Amino acid sequence: MSQRGGIVSPRRRAFCPPFCPNSACLFHVSTRGWRFHRKGHFQRRAPPHRIPRYRCTHCGRSFSSQTFHPTYWQKRPELLLPCFHRLLGCSAYRQIAREFAVSPTTIQRQLERLGRHCLLFHERHRPRGQPREALVLDGFESFEHSQYWISEFHTLVGAESHYSYAFTDSERRRSGRMRPDQKRKRARLERRYGRPHPRAVEDEVSALLALTLSPGAHVTLRTDDHRAYPRALRRSGRRFTHQVTPSTTPRTPHNPLFPVNLLHGLIRHTSANHKRETIAFSKRRQHSAYRLAIFQVWRNYLKSFSEKRRDATPAQRLGILTRKLTVQACLAERQFPSRIPLPERLARYYRGEMPTRALSRIQTHCLRYAQ
Repeated sequence: MSQRGGIVSPRRRAFCPPFCPNSACLFHVSTRGWRFHRKGHFQRRAPPHRIPRYRCTHCGRSFSSQTFHPTYWQKRPELLLPCFHRLLGCSAYRQIAREFAVSPTTIQRQLERLGRHCLLFHERHRPRGQPREALVLDGFESFEHSQYWISEFHTLVGAESHYSYAFTDSERRRSGRMRPDQKRKRARLERRYGRPHPRAVEDEVSALLALTLSPGAHVTLRTDDHRAYPRALRRSGRRFTHQVTPSTTPRTPHNPLFPVNLLHGLIRHTSANHKRETIAFSKRRQHSAYRLAIFQVWRNYLKSFSEKRRDATPAQRLGILTRKLTVQACLAERQFPSRIPLPERLARYYRGEMPTRALSRIQTHCLRYAQ
């Protein structure tokens, strides 16, 4: 006996497959007229122990209710939710691993899955079209592998809502005061691995604006006096009213760049890998991007605008959502990349293609049964 998608007897089961999970099926995106069969169940060790199975009558693909959950194909599904909290609680991999008596590599895999999930979640909910507020742009410096490999993350924030629209990253050459032996080591590393592109900031800021703004948009943009920003604005092909605030201006709430300064302060406060002096720094820039994607979802959809007042989230202030989400709500359903197409710049983050110069091997995401 077949059943139509969306018409399910509550006496038989509470779960109803929303669409066919097979990306090649005609009913993967549109479910109008979709039919599926019940195909028994299977037992597993983790709760819920009884998992119902189904079969698409169009393509013949078999699947289960677990196919639509973010913990699909995981041996330790109970770790995903607490890892979300710990990664935002300034914990490092080994601290979390000791708490749950698992390998740090297991926590790393949980981070990667959460990062990919949050990239898709944000892409699904972010606003499109002309922004209804001024935008604030700035970057903050961190490092990967060692302090000789500087990475700068560029962020775009709403001036009124404090909504984090998007981020990109670029490699930077180590600068500042260095001892003679440190300069020699930097030169030795650059001869072996190469130097970062001198206009990497300009390229990535231009890509960030292209990710957020449509070609015909006209936006008020606030930045500091970084020399690469005017060139990036010209390359982006968008129209801007550019307001510049000197970087020497005190970083108080009266500073026009306060929304992005506050965002960077929260990033360093909640992420152990971005502390000024730390041994918990990311060994790969890719993992920094994953953690930043998790932070972005938490900041936009879960955290109140004011901790003291417990008021609306940035997404509510922008009119994207009508209620504040919980971590359980964010992780309630699996996000499918075949249903949420990512821009190529973000797709590189999703596939894990961001290189680390000091490490020859890139750990790309090519698993069939992982999100």
